[in-house]
Amino acid sequence: MKWFYSAFWAGAAALTLLGCGKEPTNTDQSGAKQQHFEWKLVTSWPKNFPGLGRGPETFAKMVDEMSGGRLKVKVYGAGELVPGFEVFDAVSSGTAQMGHAGSYYWKGKAPAAQIFTAIPFGMNVTETNSWLHYGGGLALWREVYKPFGVIPFAGGNTGVQMAGWFKKEIHSIDDFTGLKIRMPGLGAEVLKKVGAIPVALTGGEIFTALQTGAIDATEWVGPYNDLAFGLHKAADYYYYSGWHEPGAMLEFTVNEQAFNSLPADLQSIVEVATRAVNQDMLDEYTARNNEAMAALRDKHGIKVLPLPEDVMLALRAASLDVLQEQAAQDAQFAKVYASYAKFQQQVSAYHELSEMEYYKNRQAK
Repeated sequence: MKWFYSAFWAGAAALTLLGCGKEPTNTDQSGAKQQHFEWKLVTSWPKNFPGLGRGPETFAKMVDEMSGGRLKVKVYGAGELVPGFEVFDAVSSGTAQMGHAGSYYWKGKAPAAQIFTAIPFGMNVTETNSWLHYGGGLALWREVYKPFGVIPFAGGNTGVQMAGWFKKEIHSIDDFTGLKIRMPGLGAEVLKKVGAIPVALTGGEIFTALQTGAIDATEWVGPYNDLAFGLHKAADYYYYSGWHEPGAMLEFTVNEQAFNSLPADLQSIVEVATRAVNQDMLDEYTARNNEAMAALRDKHGIKVLPLPEDVMLALRAASLDVLQEQAAQDAQFAKVYASYAKFQQQVSAYHELSEMEYYKNRQAK
């Protein structure tokens, strides 16, 4: 893989256009290149968990190699240094210089943070990446986190997720009434609208909760991660598609003071490495989900079912209500959502002519 890092770093100069919303840099290079830094990176995932957990490890390796060992990053899984839901606070306070998580976990601190992970029935991964890096989304993300002394970077994407694991079949929207289901972010608010009871759990807590009946259903990520957690052993019905997270964007967060203490070349290395992991994680999920889905169906006999059309229509209507309510309650949410919605409208119009038309023709018989 060293050739990849070298080739990627060779293009770093061209990637200085990543600077939309970039924080001030330390340009004093006198003697700075000889400095060595050791950072802690805390995550919301189990250590080395497939996909989610390996992304930070890949980042740390890239940074070490590209910096010639001048910036060392030690990765901690959820609970090793701080609990999974305390990653943001740890980075903000300086307990750790970096974090890796999902921004929707911090909705209690900044409601607009949820938008940067996913919006129900919103943009897919390609569209979200475009909005962030070429549509002003990243600048808005950094504006939201600025009061906390935290700088966000796109940190990987799982692609379209699955709708989740259920212990009983779903026939209509009425089946969600009283259903205890693990789901974070805006999707949780939508579920409340249709009568479900969303439960906040970190990844490591999901299997036991589902197995013991503490919850009736759960979404996690998709076949690759769901198989790794053994969720097929706790529920029989696997539903698609992931209306709640059509392109779940993860985040790297960096303590602003720590970032500004780095010389300019190390700052660039951090930016380039996050951008590389952002793409690499999606590539891995696209490949591994195929294999895992085949195993779930063929080896474990799992029933893979679509949510009924009337359920999808009800969830979509509830999603629009939730987004309007959130925008009315929080000015910052309204500002970010306006940017997101405008970009989604524009890119959707184009994708009607390109991506969707191509998929239709590819499947034609």
